[in-house]
Amino acid sequence: MLKKLASDALGLSDIGVVVPKSDFDKTEADDFVMHEIGEVIYFLIKTKADEYCFTNKALIHVDGKNAISKKRMLRRYDYVYHPITEVALETAGTIDLDVEIKFTIGNVPLSIDIHKRFATEIKDLYKVIHAISMEMKENAKKYEIAQNSLNYAAQSIGKIESREVTPAGSFEDITRFATDWMLDQKHKYVKKDFADLFELYINQ
Repeated sequence: MLKKLASDALGLSDIGVVVPKSDFDKTEADDFVMHEIGEVIYFLIKTKADEYCFTNKALIHVDGKNAISKKRMLRRYDYVYHPITEVALETAGTIDLDVEIKFTIGNVPLSIDIHKRFATEIKDLYKVIHAISMEMKENAKKYEIAQNSLNYAAQSIGKIESREVTPAGSFEDITRFATDWMLDQKHKYVKKDFADLFELYINQ
């Protein structure tokens, strides 16, 4: 019994523990965080075989496959390319030892069991993942509207005839405007860094 409790406390069981901020640099995941470009760890869960490291830019999964092998598979899911969906939290029952947070990132479903003594911290993680998911969904809608608006504008311009504008000049101007427009909209609605949401919800 004492061995099991010690195993849980050190994150050496299948049930994860939340790693305190002071110990982030003692994890394998920390070695793969891009500190050089301002990437910061905000939340880290460790089990016997795996680490789930949530930064402002990505989820870094150090996948141990099983607890016996020392081999690790590193998987990095940048939020900008892997939208988060289907976020759910399963709370602990009367006799359960764990809570479970579930979500899909990109097309990869993940389910992480965490010891129920970290229930408060996991609720904060749930809030931030859900908030990221909702913001991604809203931004995708706005970006789609911007693209459609550009298409409608291009169709309207195509119907306007002018003897003062050459086809080549018109094409060059429209292409330049369209490129600048889409880059501007992408900057607004394709978000790479979610530090603001982590700062808002994660209290360690």
